[in-house]
Amino acid sequence: MLITFCLALLAAKLRHYRPGLLFRSWTIYPLLATECVYLLFQVFTLRGDYRFVPYASLLKTAYMLLFLIPMLVYRLYWQGIVGSGLIVAGTVLNRIAIHANGGKMPVFPTLAYWTGYARPEAFEGVSALHVLGTSASRCKFLCDFIDVGYCILSIGDLLIRGSAFLILFYTIRELDRRHPKVGKE
Repeated sequence: MLITFCLALLAAKLRHYRPGLLFRSWTIYPLLATECVYLLFQVFTLRGDYRFVPYASLLKTAYMLLFLIPMLVYRLYWQGIVGSGLIVAGTVLNRIAIHANGGKMPVFPTLAYWTGYARPEAFEGVSALHVLGTSASRCKFLCDFIDVGYCILSIGDLLIRGSAFLILFYTIRELDRRHPKVGKE
């Protein structure tokens, strides 16, 4: 999720908004706190400690629900509707992959092996949902194959993160509009 934050900040900067205003708003801090906990989970996983893996889905759900705060405070209703559509589409794609593979989501790590995030033996008994992908895996293009080194995403995951991106980006835009630039004419 850190990548989503960074991409939203970068996109806002490229559109000449002031991303720093995001950190002046109280609405972002519950999200940032959840992000810190998620990063802590990632550190444990990188060190081979998988005891928090069962709680990752709960944390992701809480994280996504926390986007309601800036959405409601800054009245980002259309972005929320589009974001909800992205979440539904991403979830459907993930469910198709899971259903096609007998209730499991195949994961195809590449870079994660090099960073130490994933080891083949880690997929045995750690997660009730994820299994190491094989040539027998079905719907591979919907499985977790987008490896960024510290997590492995599916196309559905990218759509879900697109929702977070929209809310973050438009929160920055709204903050920029509410705080006029001083000294520029």
